[in-house]
Amino acid sequence: MNHMLNEKPNLENDASFYIPESGLLYIQKTQAVIEYMTQKSCVYEVLSEHLMVPFEEKDTLFDIIKDMPETVDLFTSVHPSGSGFSVLSLPLSQLKERIRYEMLVKVIISGSLTSYFQPIIRIQDNQIYGYESLLRTRLPNRNIPPGLLFDVAHKTGLHSLLDLRAREAALKARAEKLPRGVKSFINFLPASIYDYKFCLRHTFTLIEQYDISPEDLVFEVVETEKINDVHFLKKILGIYRDLGVGVALDDLGSGYATLETLKILNPNYVKIDRFFISHCDENKVKQRFLQEVMEIAGETGIYVLAEGIEREEELLYCKSIGMHLAQGYYIGKPAPEPAAIILGGN
Repeated sequence: MNHMLNEKPNLENDASFYIPESGLLYIQKTQAVIEYMTQKSCVYEVLSEHLMVPFEEKDTLFDIIKDMPETVDLFTSVHPSGSGFSVLSLPLSQLKERIRYEMLVKVIISGSLTSYFQPIIRIQDNQIYGYESLLRTRLPNRNIPPGLLFDVAHKTGLHSLLDLRAREAALKARAEKLPRGVKSFINFLPASIYDYKFCLRHTFTLIEQYDISPEDLVFEVVETEKINDVHFLKKILGIYRDLGVGVALDDLGSGYATLETLKILNPNYVKIDRFFISHCDENKVKQRFLQEVMEIAGETGIYVLAEGIEREEELLYCKSIGMHLAQGYYIGKPAPEPAAIILGGN
């Protein structure tokens, strides 16, 4: 059994992500697993390194494994009936979650996704500068929050695949609905940015396929985990910039996206977390933070974007201190078509 997860999804063989209706479960042989199987009165065969457990349907498989003790190194392999080929090789915890969230897993694997557009304006003249691409599902009469999709993708080991699918949807929608010269802001998971060779190859294949100018793209990076080597990340972002793609540090002020990180990475754009934008016209502490950001931007040439504008007063304050760009419900909500701007969110 291969004990290494494949972080580069094989899109040509989507079946490799699915759990078969019936088959054999191979699981590493440990004393805890043997004791568990005995207590459950499960039918199994002991092999040299694994237990082989037959199952007739997925509900049976889930019933077998749902309470099984988990360890970091406990991997499983699932084989369909009548085949010697492994369909899945993954940790027990991820196998459980793939069965538990089967419908959402199918959405991720099948790519039943599309991209909505939220407008970004130049603050000084309220004209369209670009749109952020926001992931949505293409299921009729079913609204699945993107946050839930990414949470499930993380639990099931499909985060790289979902990130890839989301990027495909964003680039396809951009090619179909936006003219050249209008920026597309596209979110990238940190893991994808770090795996830059694969990410570059896949992304630029799509860029060429859809005849998109790299200069019209901005990759948004949000660091939800501590950056162990910020200078290495800066080098990677430099590679993207050398190829003509803009880079944005998202959610400044939230998590590990700090002012110090901003100074080191020196991206093309910085998007300020909505916490600091909400009622910024009334809050002196938030105003001091925003003014410090503008000082750094003035020294480095970074474009500053205010996220989460919901009131006219917030937009006017951001304009008064020289911010460059803004987005939020007051400006425009995410929509399947890139809308014209009527300030006030209508």
